[in-house]
Amino acid sequence: MQPAPAWIALGKLVRTHGIRGELRCLPYNPATTALRPGRKVGVCRDSTPVETTVVAVRRHARFLLLALEGIQSLEAAQSLVGSEVCVRPQDLEPAGPGEAYYFQLVGLETVTAAGQGVGRIESVFRTAAHDVCVVRRPDGRELLIPFVEPVIREVRLNECKLVIEPVPGMLEDEKGTPSAAARKPHRAHRYRKRSRERTRARSLPRATRD
Repeated sequence: MQPAPAWIALGKLVRTHGIRGELRCLPYNPATTALRPGRKVGVCRDSTPVETTVVAVRRHARFLLLALEGIQSLEAAQSLVGSEVCVRPQDLEPAGPGEAYYFQLVGLETVTAAGQGVGRIESVFRTAAHDVCVVRRPDGRELLIPFVEPVIREVRLNECKLVIEPVPGMLEDEKGTPSAAARKPHRAHRYRKRSRERTRARSLPRATRD
């Protein structure tokens, strides 16, 4: 498992709201509870995050309306549009049983239950149905692994391993060519930034944590 990043992005500031400095944040995880009043956050664009505090937060359709300390005008809010709202990993709530944060999965070695090496997780993204791990095979191919019970057997964070039970055709089809999932690398780019906070293994026995 790779070292935890200094900041974890929870959402993107997509536009202003009203004239008093509120901002519309599109959360990467629609169900997030990590942004709340009093939470220290970093507003990240290209360089060092600007640290501030969440003063107020309320839901508005699929957005979170954020009031940030020191941002009290439309002009000040406009300067932050396009930035990401981030938190430090230690400020996140501990992952519960059967849960793991996305950043904890990145870098894990993926192996089958029989011990066959599959590759390493490069990123995780969310679809409407479930979470998906993007795994880079040793030969350079990209494989998309759905994070669902029939496939995911165990998450061993202390061993830096994700154990899977591949369904027929997942690793290769009958002719030995890359599977359909591996032939669609662009799909990962389409979805991978929608959620980077936490993945719930609802049906898994338990995801072990360090």
